[in-house]
Amino acid sequence: MEIVYVYTKKREEFGRQCNFTDRTAESLVDIPVDESLKESFIERNPCESAIQCAPEMSEHEVNTERFETQSRGINHVEGGWPKDINPAEVEQTMRFRKKVEKDEVYIQAIQQLGSVMEHTIKQNNAVDIYEEYFNDMAEDGCAEPPSAKTINVFRDPNEHKRTAANISWYPDNAQKLAVAYSILEFQRSPPGMCMDSYIWDVESPNKPDMTLKPISPLVCIEYNPKDPHCLVGGQYNGQLAFWDTRKGSQPIEVSAISNSHSDPLYKCIFLTSKTGTECFTTSTDGQVLWWDIRKMAEPTETLILDLNKGDKPTLGGISLEYESTMPTKFMVGTEQGVVLSCNRKAKTPADRIVANFSGHYGPVYALQRNPFFPKNFLTVGDWTARIWSEDLRESSIMWTKFHRSYLTDGCWSPARPAVFFTSRMDGCLDVWDYMFKQNDPTLSLQVCDEALNCLRIQDSGSLLACGSHSGNVTLLELSESLSQQQRNEKASVTQIFERETKREKILESRYREMKLKERAKSQQEDRPPAEDDGENADELVEEADKNFWFTVEQEKIGIEKKEKAAEQ
Repeated sequence: MEIVYVYTKKREEFGRQCNFTDRTAESLVDIPVDESLKESFIERNPCESAIQCAPEMSEHEVNTERFETQSRGINHVEGGWPKDINPAEVEQTMRFRKKVEKDEVYIQAIQQLGSVMEHTIKQNNAVDIYEEYFNDMAEDGCAEPPSAKTINVFRDPNEHKRTAANISWYPDNAQKLAVAYSILEFQRSPPGMCMDSYIWDVESPNKPDMTLKPISPLVCIEYNPKDPHCLVGGQYNGQLAFWDTRKGSQPIEVSAISNSHSDPLYKCIFLTSKTGTECFTTSTDGQVLWWDIRKMAEPTETLILDLNKGDKPTLGGISLEYESTMPTKFMVGTEQGVVLSCNRKAKTPADRIVANFSGHYGPVYALQRNPFFPKNFLTVGDWTARIWSEDLRESSIMWTKFHRSYLTDGCWSPARPAVFFTSRMDGCLDVWDYMFKQNDPTLSLQVCDEALNCLRIQDSGSLLACGSHSGNVTLLELSESLSQQQRNEKASVTQIFERETKREKILESRYREMKLKERAKSQQEDRPPAEDDGENADELVEEADKNFWFTVEQEKIGIEKKEKAAEQ
């Protein structure tokens, strides 16, 4: 049926009717020429005008506000009963069920549905739709090129942006990460600066999942691997704070300031113990302190970082390394570029520092043993990253090239023994894969335009979080070629490390032989006067200066060639 609606209007409301007729043209106005106006104008002959046959466009940018989401629960209660039946009364519900079960319609429906259900069950038992036919076949090397994509960016919600100083992943899964925020430049904190740090949900970058409220800005933070609800944080004033996320944002307990570090607490690691409550910390005040978070009034043990085995610290700790398979051993990276290998259960306090490894020109910001080969460990400092062997103390067995930008952090991949990551001051993240190439990084990502201060990889090896100078934490997902172990990779890396260790041992023994020969030769011959030694020293300095500037010029020429090739 068509719906018709008739509109009515009087003829006089339409106005006067228009009547059109044909007539000849007629002149309405005739303006004569005024010769006096000619002097005010200039004749243009020819007259050119350019026209672009394209529509005019305008560009506008709009930055929408972030949409904050919240998780809410719904409690479903039992329903579907008639109005006169109370589901809470057992007798009424039983009586109603018996009444329904005796109904003929109910019996017929159950019989019909039963036959259909029986047929479906037999079909499922006969054919497995989830069967993987090629599961037993060995996977060949992953042909996918190495890559990483950004999943989320977590920004410091405060007005005064602070540095993301440290990151710790939630132990049970990759759903949360804790970030410590602080301004590490001395006396550059603005008045009224927020001291909060946050726990973020990986899928909710707009709002922190939880806020941690320390009494001083956090420099480091670490989850308890045995209890995911507990975490500790090292503060800028040297105190150690302990949180239980089930009991709110305030710390449960804080170490006494008189028994804490006197400098910022840069690193904290939980120990493998029966209680799961022991940890140890280090700071640039030259101490390593052991704590029990159940009683934090004072440390349980203390170690002074002094190579001369004295009572006063001569080295400042800035990084720690602890391997659960070697519970009595630990390592300390210092701000003087020296790595100390220590034994907690030594007979005397002076014998705790077993060995030292010197190779960096600045602070050792990162120190970690290879998860697959604990004898080999990675250090990151100055402009290089180095791989060491405990069997060699004079020099590292492998190292990266000297970068133009300072390195700030690094870590091994927990999934692949040949892969490690480094972050730089220019905002680049380098991925090194020694199975692919050793002289250059396999993948370089420009994560941001500011300094990357820290990075932390998740235990599965597929998610990597990077913290920047302005407090932005970028979450990256690595490709399968970087997060899945390749065929025979472990055996190949073993051969690489053994080969390089053997090579360094040969070079070290050769160097010692040369020094012994020179010493014996100098004892046999008469030594020249002291002035000649000074002249020789000046010549050596001059020669080293020439070699340095020659290397700089060659580096500039190489950079210019790369830029020209990129422009072409």
